[in-house]
Amino acid sequence: MRETPEDLTELQALLDASLLRSTPHLRSIINAESTLSAEQLTGVLTGMCTLALSTVTAKGEPRISGVDGHFLHGKWHFGTAVDAAKARHLAARPAVSAAHLRGEDLGVFTHGVVEVLNPRNGQPAEDWPDLLAYLKGFYGDDFFDWDEGIVYYRLHPHWMTVYAADIAKLAPDRGAEA
Repeated sequence: MRETPEDLTELQALLDASLLRSTPHLRSIINAESTLSAEQLTGVLTGMCTLALSTVTAKGEPRISGVDGHFLHGKWHFGTAVDAAKARHLAARPAVSAAHLRGEDLGVFTHGVVEVLNPRNGQPAEDWPDLLAYLKGFYGDDFFDWDEGIVYYRLHPHWMTVYAADIAKLAPDRGAEA
């Protein structure tokens, strides 16, 4: 877990507010007995978690694709090739939806806006060197052309909710990495 106490407080406030402003139908499915706290969630979302990421084309058509998601400091981080269609979509329309699902045991649903962490022409995010070190430690120094071939994003959520029927099934030592 890489979250600070401030990260956990911010994430818990987001989870609580998101559920409060959700529809009655969603609240009938996700409630105090079927969700996780911020601390529990960050303990479960370790390593790489496959995300279904939804972007929108210039014509307003939805597109969904898979990305390697890393949940760090209470936010999703993911990358793609600089010439990928999703990179073009995100450059023009940075609003996204993302879902991480583990069968019927876990669903993490997020809506928000992405920030480019390592722009081609511009200043990288302040924490990019630390994130890059984490990613190289995870994937290896030579897995990508880290300087030119890949662009990384941080998803700043404005809505996030979590479904988890049984926290015991999600214990980190029992397959928390997707």
